[in-house]
Amino acid sequence: MGEAMANGDHFLSSAHSAVFKESENLEGECIKIEGYDFNQGVDYSQLLKTMLTTGFQASHLGDAIQVVNQMLDWRLADEPITEDCKEEERDLAYRKSVRCKVFLGFTSNLISSGVRDTVRYLVQHRMVDVIVTTAGGIEEDLIKCLAPTYKGDFSLPGTYLRSKGWNRIGNMLVPNHNYCKFEDWIIPIFDQMLKEQNDQNVTWTPSKLIARLGKEINNDSSYLYWAYKNNVPVFCPGLTDGSLGDMLYFHSFRSPGLVVDLVQDIRAMNGEAVYASPRKTGLIILGGGLAKHHICNANMMRNGADYAVYINTAQEFDGSDSGARPDEAVSWGKIRGSAKTVKVHCDATIAFPLLVAETFASRWKPGSR
Repeated sequence: MGEAMANGDHFLSSAHSAVFKESENLEGECIKIEGYDFNQGVDYSQLLKTMLTTGFQASHLGDAIQVVNQMLDWRLADEPITEDCKEEERDLAYRKSVRCKVFLGFTSNLISSGVRDTVRYLVQHRMVDVIVTTAGGIEEDLIKCLAPTYKGDFSLPGTYLRSKGWNRIGNMLVPNHNYCKFEDWIIPIFDQMLKEQNDQNVTWTPSKLIARLGKEINNDSSYLYWAYKNNVPVFCPGLTDGSLGDMLYFHSFRSPGLVVDLVQDIRAMNGEAVYASPRKTGLIILGGGLAKHHICNANMMRNGADYAVYINTAQEFDGSDSGARPDEAVSWGKIRGSAKTVKVHCDATIAFPLLVAETFASRWKPGSR
């Protein structure tokens, strides 16, 4: 009996030691997890600041806010002067004026959504330097100047919607007549572009075509209008993958000959990254696919970006670039190993406006960049 009790005590002691393994001290090493105390009232700015200490994806959002603010704070003056730098780069006033070059990428569904207005705000005030999107990210901005998109429901049956002439984007509805209005608006512009191509030897690229459409729409609710006005380049290598492609297709039968040169744009897009030096580059990418990869690939040409924030819900287990974390881009040289990076696993319609509120918008003043 005594031996059995001794064995029991030994096993109990071993189990206790296993369960309650001595901890190393985390005090001062890690941030404490704490949420927002609503006893303080409703202070949205303070609430957003506590995202960092809340845990899970809230903390990733808090990290993203910090990375974007670091991106916006950076000046060339923060870096040591190198022996091979140009003479103008030695001037302190010049060094203080050189900012990080910000690339913004997003998928078309976000322009269909209210995130369009957040993008428009950033472009209106020259807060970003380069934009990359998909065809829908162009046409939906223009179409919304002609007719609205409406709130629907994810569960609305496709056959019912088809019978009504309503197209569903998630839980949003776009009437077919919106695209009819778009066709009526854009075909005469394509006619004029074709005339300029033939009479004046104008070479059209996707970005030049997009700038022209921004000029023609002449509507201050459009981010493309502000991109044209503020000379912010908008790149879309998949220009034909949407209603814009449909319009180019229809136009090619009515008035054949309009040419859009992709090669000039890949030179221009990669040049935005390659010739950014001595500036650092920062990436803010909403969603995945073409826009995400096009920005990352351009930054590979300069041995990687210095800051990167991804916001998307895609997973990496299938090997898609859409779901890949920033560290995968490091392996390709698209993001530097020393870069500040974070991926927020969240719907961008939730995360991006909150991020903008605590970064770009909180520091904007009339007359500032």
